[in-house]
Amino acid sequence: MDRASRVKHVEGDLSAVGLRIGVVASRFNDFIVKPLLEGTLEAVERHGGDLGAVRVAWVPGAHELPVAASRMARTGDFDALVCIGTVIRGSTAHFDYVAGGAASGIISASLDTDVPIIFGVITTENIEQAIERAGTKLGNKGFEAGAAAIEMANLMARIGDGAKDKGGSLSAR
Repeated sequence: MDRASRVKHVEGDLSAVGLRIGVVASRFNDFIVKPLLEGTLEAVERHGGDLGAVRVAWVPGAHELPVAASRMARTGDFDALVCIGTVIRGSTAHFDYVAGGAASGIISASLDTDVPIIFGVITTENIEQAIERAGTKLGNKGFEAGAAAIEMANLMARIGDGAKDKGGSLSAR
């Protein structure tokens, strides 16, 4: 018997039933972000979630995603959040600052609030690559982010609040 089979594994599943999902979406490059949002909503719906329970907050650009996500997470109204946006490289260093700031801000907000906040921001070299990631050749990265939010929300519920039950195991949902 191998070691991995002797330990308890905790995983999330892809059931969105009863989950409260929030989305923070960037208006900048909205011709790409709108299909990403549709992908996220499709993931929630396909996995049994109630679209009426989803809340979407729109922000000006990718750099503003972390502060809105942090505020939404702090309400306690969400099991998970998805941040979606598009940052396309230009001829200046602006891309690096926006993409890096969004990424680090989103992970900080997630760690600070203990709410899974999924980084669904696509960062590309050009518009063609962005279009491919928003639902053509490479699938829809918004759908993938929505599925990740569902899985992480369920995982966090199974892990519990960090307290151990009497048997010393992680609490289960």
